[in-house]
Amino acid sequence: MVERINSCRVCQNRDIKEILNLGEQPLANSLVTDPGEREMLYPLSLSRCPECSLIQLNQTVEPGELFSSYVWVTSTSSTARVHASRLYKDIVTRVQNLKASYVLEVASNDGTFLKPFAENGYKVLGVDPAKNIAEMANAGGIPTICRFFGAKVADEIVSENGRAKVVMARNVIPHVANLHDFTEGLANSLAEDGILVVEFHYAKVIYEGLHYDSIYHEHLCYYTLKSVEKLLNQSGLYIIDIQESPISGGSLILYAGKIRGNTSAAVQSYHDAEIATGINELSSWESFAKRVFEHREQLLEMLTGIVKKSGRVVGYGASARSSTLLNFGNIDTRYISIIADQNPLKHHHYTAGTHIPITSPDEALRQRPACVFVLAWNFADEIIGILKQRYNFKGQCILPLPNNPRVVNVA
Repeated sequence: MVERINSCRVCQNRDIKEILNLGEQPLANSLVTDPGEREMLYPLSLSRCPECSLIQLNQTVEPGELFSSYVWVTSTSSTARVHASRLYKDIVTRVQNLKASYVLEVASNDGTFLKPFAENGYKVLGVDPAKNIAEMANAGGIPTICRFFGAKVADEIVSENGRAKVVMARNVIPHVANLHDFTEGLANSLAEDGILVVEFHYAKVIYEGLHYDSIYHEHLCYYTLKSVEKLLNQSGLYIIDIQESPISGGSLILYAGKIRGNTSAAVQSYHDAEIATGINELSSWESFAKRVFEHREQLLEMLTGIVKKSGRVVGYGASARSSTLLNFGNIDTRYISIIADQNPLKHHHYTAGTHIPITSPDEALRQRPACVFVLAWNFADEIIGILKQRYNFKGQCILPLPNNPRVVNVA
């Protein structure tokens, strides 16, 4: 069920070096229905490749265990819905004669990012490995194939539908174990004059903001522009342009195609910035690891003081990333009484490892907490807005990241 790698996932260099060990942790989305349930724990550690600079997990958990049933639903986030609309508008300005073709999204979840295309008369097709989520997408009018994507599935899609003018792969390449089969599938399914749209949590943002909570077993790779370009080039895909995304607290959107050259100034600008900041250097990530352990001590000291003064806090957002934060800090019901989450699939469950009950925001806020721990801090503005407008919350919010933990007053 778990296998340790012995070479880089992108370039196969065998001289990878471990830089951070977060101990043994449960799978982030393996929520339990019984707090007494005994869970499997898996090693969670990072290495860096000296050749392509890829930051990557040392262990691979069998993909079927991680993704065949899933609890993250894209449409529960208003931030994601707004981003989907903006991304749609940008893509259609870049592609000519798109209505004669179709839009293919890999790891399409519930179809939120295909919906704007479908609503405006474009043909769409989603592919997602989670049976429960694919059923949800199909029921919502977004045709979705329930499969793990790769070269073989791409060939089947092309045989039936032809190559797509737009292929989207949002927040998926960090999750993929068989990277080269996956990127070959992306290339095979893309029209010669088409555009590939790749979105991923940017390793430079992770480093600068200390986003160590984004490290969990689903996320096998943490890409800089240097490492992701190496991966795409191996499959004959070349970056054309770069934009920024609000997702995950800071992501990049890459536009790529099959024709080399004709790149925007933004691409070179990002390359230059990576060199200037040293984000691809080993010393930078050794410093990151040291800061992670310092952050844990700061957060526990803050939480202990708040709980001693005001009692246990209420959490908001039982996100996958919060699982790493909670388990690494051993933050359980001694600190957090309950966690509110907008996704009903998570209600009546307990967090992986730390076994904190998860419920609806309505139920959690009935406790009238003096302090709310915003675990899904990457959606902090959205969550604080909900607390103020829907629940008339007045008190304190803990924002654990980015960088040092802090408390903000909400009035």
